[in-house]
Amino acid sequence: MKQDLDRLMTERGLDAILVAGKVYGNPAMYYMTNGAGLTGGRVLKKRGEDPVLLCSPIEREQAAASGLSIVNMNQYDFIGILREKGDRLAAMVELYRRIFADLGVNGRVGFYGAMDRGSAWVVLNALNAELEAVDVHGDFGTTLIDAARATKDVVEAERIREVGQRTCDIVSRTVEFLKSHQVGEDELIQPDGSPLTVGRVHEEINRFIAEQRLEDPEGFIFSIGRDAGVPHNKGCPEEVISLGQTIIFDIFPCEAGGGYFFDLTRTFCLGYAPPEIEKAYQDVYECAEMAIEAYKVGTETRRYQQMTCEFFEERGHPTIASDSRTETGYVHSLGHGVGLAIHEEPRFSDDPTNTDVLQPGHVFTCEPGLYYPDRGFGIRIEDMIWIDPEGKVHNLTDFPKDLVIEL
Repeated sequence: MKQDLDRLMTERGLDAILVAGKVYGNPAMYYMTNGAGLTGGRVLKKRGEDPVLLCSPIEREQAAASGLSIVNMNQYDFIGILREKGDRLAAMVELYRRIFADLGVNGRVGFYGAMDRGSAWVVLNALNAELEAVDVHGDFGTTLIDAARATKDVVEAERIREVGQRTCDIVSRTVEFLKSHQVGEDELIQPDGSPLTVGRVHEEINRFIAEQRLEDPEGFIFSIGRDAGVPHNKGCPEEVISLGQTIIFDIFPCEAGGGYFFDLTRTFCLGYAPPEIEKAYQDVYECAEMAIEAYKVGTETRRYQQMTCEFFEERGHPTIASDSRTETGYVHSLGHGVGLAIHEEPRFSDDPTNTDVLQPGHVFTCEPGLYYPDRGFGIRIEDMIWIDPEGKVHNLTDFPKDLVIEL
């Protein structure tokens, strides 16, 4: 949470942080500008002080929506600096020299936000070499901003819950769209007599997302049969919607303008489910219930991945615990944090670098799955979980887990 920024800065030995870049697609800037709807800018925070937003003069009024103190970049006359230096990199260094001097920034400064990797490397090295009073710092792995964003306050959690309600409506309308079709010998039939295809369903899902005024920057998954057996196969548009095959519908939209995400997956079969699929589905369902029941503040997140692998292996499924390169059975981690990015802290992978521990404020997915592409099916069930300030576990996903959709 933002209230943790000063503590995190102290732990990392930072005197100040600078977050910069465009806002859209840059969660760190969206977070620090409180979703003010800016095109871009810079947020500077000294340890123990409130952050300051440096913005373009053309966005000075929009910047006020951030609630931050505003510094108009006009006062630094970057065009004048460019004319004086005749070199864009030298001008950039001089601009930061003036900003830091004006705002009293010195010591160890952490830099965050989105920028082309090569450009960032050049600029940060130049700043480190030219600004004697500043020691440029960068994080590898979980950044300071990532760590702050990993825990959500009640307002953030409610925004995520609200996106979830709209996401569940999209899934419900998609199911009703499927049920509205006539049933042929073993496939759904459109009014013109042609088979319903995955591509046609994709079109309807896109319409439902737009009508809910959500955005889909990552692209949803709606795949059937063998394609459902490859976890991130989004679905072949030409594939026919057939009865008795698993359909994985994994949808993860966000608020318009780059806000908070939600992540929901359901697996279903139309009309009926073959016995092999029924058994595998029951294994996944029971695994999800086991994990949700076990979540507890203070537990290492990797323990839940270990529990999941143990659960599936006891039921005869291969997992990445026994073979880290397996592409059948259980092939991914149990979940991931969700917020202003679809994948963020905490992590649930079982590797020695994962030291994450469940904390109040964490919002994350629980998504066990089994994948057998050579046998023509895949199964995944995914709910979103929030741990409130008192440590109570809440399931934010209010949608049934029925395997078979009756037609």
